[in-house]
Amino acid sequence: MTADSILQQLRKITVEDRIGALTKEEDRESLEQWKQSGVVFAASSADMENVYYSAVHKLMDCIVPMDGGGLVLHEGGVYLGSWLESTGTISAERLSRFMPEVAEATFRLFAEYQREDGLIPYKVTPAGPAYRQIQMVTPLARSVWNHYIGTGHSKAFLAEMYQAMSRFDAWLASRRNTRGTGCIEAFCTFDTGHDLSPRFWHVPDTPHLEDAARVHPDSPLLPFLAPDLTANVYCQRLYLSRIAEELGESDAGWRARAAASSHSLFSHCYDGEDAFFYDRDQGGRLVRVQSDVLLRVLACEVGDREFFDAALRRYLLNTGKFFAKYPFTSLAMDDPRFDPSSGYNTWGGTTNFLSLIRAPHAFEHHGRYVELTWVLQPILAACSRMTRFAQTLSPWTGEEGYTEAYSPAILCLLDYVERLCGILPAGGGELWFTCLLPYNMDHGRETAHETGYRRIVDGTVFELINTHEQAVIYRNEEEYLRCPFGVRVVLDRAGHLRKLIGMSVRQIEGEVRYQGKRLPFNVKGNEQLEYADGGFVSISDIGVVLPEYR
Repeated sequence: MTADSILQQLRKITVEDRIGALTKEEDRESLEQWKQSGVVFAASSADMENVYYSAVHKLMDCIVPMDGGGLVLHEGGVYLGSWLESTGTISAERLSRFMPEVAEATFRLFAEYQREDGLIPYKVTPAGPAYRQIQMVTPLARSVWNHYIGTGHSKAFLAEMYQAMSRFDAWLASRRNTRGTGCIEAFCTFDTGHDLSPRFWHVPDTPHLEDAARVHPDSPLLPFLAPDLTANVYCQRLYLSRIAEELGESDAGWRARAAASSHSLFSHCYDGEDAFFYDRDQGGRLVRVQSDVLLRVLACEVGDREFFDAALRRYLLNTGKFFAKYPFTSLAMDDPRFDPSSGYNTWGGTTNFLSLIRAPHAFEHHGRYVELTWVLQPILAACSRMTRFAQTLSPWTGEEGYTEAYSPAILCLLDYVERLCGILPAGGGELWFTCLLPYNMDHGRETAHETGYRRIVDGTVFELINTHEQAVIYRNEEEYLRCPFGVRVVLDRAGHLRKLIGMSVRQIEGEVRYQGKRLPFNVKGNEQLEYADGGFVSISDIGVVLPEYR
């Protein structure tokens, strides 16, 4: 196919036709919300395009009415309801770019059902809210903030969530710091959603007597000083500070409390020799199980770029640790307890879509855009073969595992397409147009030689056409910008050129055609070029961290 033919294919697609018959009456409202985003995807590969619209169709199945209070996102598959660790945080944050009304209603669930003592439910199901454990991973405050800045700045929503999150912070500080270390403690396996992980072997799955404020009194191990829970609260407090200031209040002490959380995290849960975060049991011993806790902590913005890069080299991009053929494994592959099986709900080794949907923030926070593409590519290759949208993937083969119609898997696919070859509204009023393509990673299968993507932003229709040679951006169906393959073009929401980012390990040289000008450039991997005074100036050049083998 040519760029012109993929453009025509894109413009002929209607979402209604591609997703097929709707399952329930409420899906009509869901579809209308989707259509307001204007998002349409086209690919030269029928497999890639078909699985994309299958995902949109199954996403509608995961969106349900909630007690007459609007539509909300459910976890999907065997999970009937919305979970704080996933649906109510990272999944709603991703959904916000496509269906902001559903995302906001999902966030609100956890404030509306907050208990009088400040505890937020770990899930809300058709049977009502549940408070048995805390089960938190992605910081709620960060997800709420990103939704707020991307969807029109509703201060009423922000204020409501701020009050709820402040009260929850107080609950955690008073009930989950029994050892007085400042760390947030895990009382059971389900507090972190780490089902079957060796991290929690010989620990109860639920808190004592199913009370989130009680730990099993006869456990020889509990409570754990938990690095991921402590990092969560650290990051929450950073964003609560931003939110307080946005609402016209003072910092309210949030930054000082965040600093205290960071100090506790490194003092009690970090091993400098291993450069890894571990739980510390009640006997003061480190629980030396290397799990995806590291990625969780890094996604909470812990550490600077140098710290993150060291973690990439030693762990995340290491094929002897977490960088499987289909990354990231939930347990280090050199751990004798590692179990690659994906046929059941487990965090004992297999790749989980919740890790994958959480991962981009850890990389992008430090400008590691190229390295992230090495995760996007194999996962999209696996997704092009999907039929069920499972919770787990085999780290060896990419085959689907446990359950189906799982909304984190669905949203991960939609998110990864947008990050690799689509149009993504990002923070700071930026629009990312990424000029890459899904690559043939699996047995020579065609994934896509050309793609097209459309999105409506503030009433303006933007389109992006990618081929292996070049990319073309259209604005209201008129050619607007042309550039070589292998870069990310950053515009503001009005369409003004801001930056170029190198998205390949190789150096990209060429020219951008923009507003009647030919703008030459030369950009290395992860390098950022600012557009100013009719040309490009390098403002950041951090290089690329290569994968390791041991």
